[in-house]
Amino acid sequence: MERISTGNQQADVILGGGFPAHSINIVMGQPGSGKTVFCEQLAFANLGGRPVLYLTTVSEPLAKVVTYLQEFEFARVDAIGEQIVYESLADTITDDPRKLPERVTDLLKQYRPKIIIIDSFKAIGDLMPDTASWRKVLYELAGTLTAYDATSFWIGEYIADMVARLPEFAVADAIVELTREQTGTRDDRYLHVLKLRGSTFLDGFHAFRIARSGLHIYPRLVSPEAFGEGYGTTIDRLATGIAGLDDMIETGWLRGTSTLVLGPSGAGKTLLALHFLREGVRRGERGLLVTFQENPSQLNRICGNISWHADELPNCGGLDLLYTSPVELQIDTIVGEIFHRIAEDKMQRVVIDSMGDLMNASRDMQRFRDYAYALTQRFSALGITAMLTMEVMRGGQYPPEVSAMVDNILLLEAHLNGEMQRTIRILKTRGSGYDLRRHLLRITSQGVLVDRAT
Repeated sequence: MERISTGNQQADVILGGGFPAHSINIVMGQPGSGKTVFCEQLAFANLGGRPVLYLTTVSEPLAKVVTYLQEFEFARVDAIGEQIVYESLADTITDDPRKLPERVTDLLKQYRPKIIIIDSFKAIGDLMPDTASWRKVLYELAGTLTAYDATSFWIGEYIADMVARLPEFAVADAIVELTREQTGTRDDRYLHVLKLRGSTFLDGFHAFRIARSGLHIYPRLVSPEAFGEGYGTTIDRLATGIAGLDDMIETGWLRGTSTLVLGPSGAGKTLLALHFLREGVRRGERGLLVTFQENPSQLNRICGNISWHADELPNCGGLDLLYTSPVELQIDTIVGEIFHRIAEDKMQRVVIDSMGDLMNASRDMQRFRDYAYALTQRFSALGITAMLTMEVMRGGQYPPEVSAMVDNILLLEAHLNGEMQRTIRILKTRGSGYDLRRHLLRITSQGVLVDRAT
């Protein structure tokens, strides 16, 4: 099936390759949800050959649409009037909206467009004298658009309960909804495919944000359908870089597994994770540190306090840093960025510090469980060895949302008996024998070590 690209690679993935050519598509959502930007990005991505025709109605003046458009990087001002033509339907539909098919037919004959966008289409329906007239107009318009071999996009300020009631949705071949939800003090945006005739698509809600370059879309994380060479049984083992810890588990940690590091604040979780990444860099394995607590300055200070050199710090040659404030944390965008960097830089070790921040950013626990499972399975499929930290209070319960999905669990504890002592023990590991005892964990000027003598 011939496809029309959205101009966004990730949106095309969600849509199974893009919108079917010669189809009628509705892009719906409340005001400010990003509908117009989505369609304008699509329009400029399909320049060349027959022109794109963009028709405004009575929702926003044509001059304002073109003015705001020029703020986006994808807009080519030199193409306006030639490869992309803007026209207004306001006079036609305010005079007699039933003349819409006739007016559109005249424009199709004049420009022979390959893509026609009507913004806002809902405004036309609101001006119709009755439902019967609107149905007749829709029938004539759909027939005209099909006859002239054009792919159409109808933009409207529709909400979910209108889909079953309004006749235009029965005509549409595809329905894409853009939503905006308030989460705390910020807005989260999602793309949702409701209908796509004759095509498979990725269901669910996919986060996106609007930037000067257009929409940045992050498809919902799902478990991999097929696994690569890194998935499955392996005897390849790796070192953590922590003296004494590798001796607690046969000959080392299995590559491609995920390890959950539990412990209270100050127990040494972040330092242990940094050792794990630094050892990978030393062995030629690129690493990614994803953190939501320590900003780059704080991490540099931590590394400096244990006498690590500048080339061993985050953002050095073999170690990448992805820092996001927990205030601005959006789980979909973070997960999307993680796998984007993994693909770009061929990462082999990943640390997420911490999973508790991702859990707090999730809308509900079921959603977090789904993400945690898909995350660990995707790491395994890619052959990535991961370390995930999570804070628990002393004597607190272990989080079943993550602990059941990882291969290994380390518990760090801080004992306050006059002088604080840190300890470490292995609670779980798959595919290996391990030391069941609790051992002293010491933080020295050179970093972390496990004292197995205790």
